[in-house]
Amino acid sequence: EMVSDPALRDFAEAEIRDTRQHLARIEAELQQQLLPKDPNDDRSIFLEIRAGTGGDESALFAGDLFRMYARFAERNKWQVEVISQSTGELGGYKEIIAKIIGQGAYSRLKFESGGHRVQRVPATETQGRIHTSACTVAVMPEADEIVDVVLSPADLRIDTYRASGAGGQHINKTDSAIRITHLPTGIVVECQEDRSQHKNKARALSVLAARIKDQQLRDQQQKTAATRKSLIGSGDRSERIRTYNFPQGRVTDHRINLTLYKIGAIMDGDLSELTSALSTEHQTEQLSQLSEEVAA
Repeated sequence: EMVSDPALRDFAEAEIRDTRQHLARIEAELQQQLLPKDPNDDRSIFLEIRAGTGGDESALFAGDLFRMYARFAERNKWQVEVISQSTGELGGYKEIIAKIIGQGAYSRLKFESGGHRVQRVPATETQGRIHTSACTVAVMPEADEIVDVVLSPADLRIDTYRASGAGGQHINKTDSAIRITHLPTGIVVECQEDRSQHKNKARALSVLAARIKDQQLRDQQQKTAATRKSLIGSGDRSERIRTYNFPQGRVTDHRINLTLYKIGAIMDGDLSELTSALSTEHQTEQLSQLSEEVAA
């Protein structure tokens, strides 16, 4: 009788369709609950941007990338604190290290590590030719210096020197700049942003701890990636992950084949679509791995 009543049949079909969609949503949520949570997700980060191939244009692009991440941090109400910087001759940065302080900064930005390539006509180009330059980005979770990394004084060489560059009349009067070398790994961190040697030393130690922790994480990721075909969480910094093509107005993430034609918005810190897509793909990879492990 119900089947012969068109209104009831339509109602029943709609109910079945809604229930199936609801079940699919619940299943997806349950699968996400099964995924191991990254213990570093809630942490603040250290962001390092280094100019690569491309000379002055690469340094200018490093400046653009730093502004992009700083604007993204602003949108998320996070705080940005520059730890050290080396400016380019025409502007931008040869290298900049900053701390981004905020709940969940690592979870949103952890897939930004790698090679970032820019294609555009540089300000210095008189013939209107498009140049290709590159920068490398490293995103490292802030390390808990008590739990994560033990820095033994015997493993550290600490040098002080006179700061150079911008800073006005006080900058060269005292040995406020600090260089710390971690002897077992050869990692070197310099900091001269503050007039206080004590503050520069504290900042340099926190960057050093993060770099050591980051090296441990990457070693672990590369071991895992050797057994899994992971595109996103491989920990490989030499890999080109993204291209910013200004003449075409597009940004392409090569790991997930995502192209967005909104380069202006992205360079102004609108990274949500990119970070969400990368996070979703990473979860898909994890679920696939989980299924394989269960099947095995």
